[in-house]
Amino acid sequence: MPSGLRTAFIYTPRFLEFDYGPGHPLRNERLELTYDLISACELLPIPSARYVEPEPATDEELLVFLKPDYLNVLKAADAGHPPLEAFRYGLGTSDNPILPGIYRWSALVAGASLLAMRLVESGEVRTALNISGGLHHAGPGSASGFCYINDAALIIADLCRRGHRVAYVDIDAHHGDGVQWAFYDTDQVLTLSIHESGHTLFPGTGFVEELGEGKGEGYSVNIPLPSSADDEIFLWCFNEVIPPLIDAFQPDILVTQLGIDAHRTDPLSHVGISLGAFVQTVRRLKGVCDRWVALGGGGYDLRNVARAWTAAWAIMNDREPPALLPESFLARHGGLGFSDLTFIDAPAIIEGKAKARAWEEARETVGLLRQLVFPRHGI
Repeated sequence: MPSGLRTAFIYTPRFLEFDYGPGHPLRNERLELTYDLISACELLPIPSARYVEPEPATDEELLVFLKPDYLNVLKAADAGHPPLEAFRYGLGTSDNPILPGIYRWSALVAGASLLAMRLVESGEVRTALNISGGLHHAGPGSASGFCYINDAALIIADLCRRGHRVAYVDIDAHHGDGVQWAFYDTDQVLTLSIHESGHTLFPGTGFVEELGEGKGEGYSVNIPLPSSADDEIFLWCFNEVIPPLIDAFQPDILVTQLGIDAHRTDPLSHVGISLGAFVQTVRRLKGVCDRWVALGGGGYDLRNVARAWTAAWAIMNDREPPALLPESFLARHGGLGFSDLTFIDAPAIIEGKAKARAWEEARETVGLLRQLVFPRHGI
């Protein structure tokens, strides 16, 4: 392998061979859109970066996290027909439909995240990005919230069995429940999730009081945001809690879920940040650990997904995204309605009584975390 490699972009056109079906919010074309924008911005042919195509995870690799009975049911569902008791495993719902290729797609995404993890763990690169990953709701024995195999939990479990300390940061609008519960009783993994409150958004979890149990008490950290949170509140909460705890924890490897469904135009959440706030968050994450595995996540306004993850890849490579979307990209995808041709949109700031109430909730949340969690980490 050439020397001087710092980053790896994990992608394959095979990601597009599966579709969640008409009307489903999660559209895999967002992955191709992101790849096309990264290419149009000339962010792939970078001397210190590597493009790598993944292979599907094997049964042996998947069983590091998955329960055997669930894996068997998921494989049986790959033909597109519901096996017996599928609903018991969260399969066949409107969120997690049974469609042809569902197991192969899930195994390919998991394989992509495992590849990203291995490249980083081995020292071949410092940072690897798998935009197809971040399917953080699934459990070891069930599908949930558009997620069939929890690739984030899978790679963390694999790292843990080899003795690594892992910090997991989730900035998706939805709480990273599947990852939290997978490591709720260990101090080997620090899970940190900033998300819209479970009072107003699926999956209805992720409250401050969910602190972990046993050895893991104090290692599950949640920042539930009021539904009216904007850039200022999101960034303040993030910066007050997440970097100090990671610094105190001193992880061997950082795993992040970079969902962009907290954006103000996303149809599946209520919080309203800008792409600029997302970019500031990614810049901050870049400096907290030498080894970084970055995964995609939620994002249901395709225009935001492509811009956000392209900007993230640029930051990982010490580059800046262009001020405007490239003409070559718009010529191919102008039909998606990119009315704002700028790469980064204007700040999202609210005012008035809603802002005052949001600040009050945010300060109370951070105050509780300082009281309940920070002392356990010597802060």
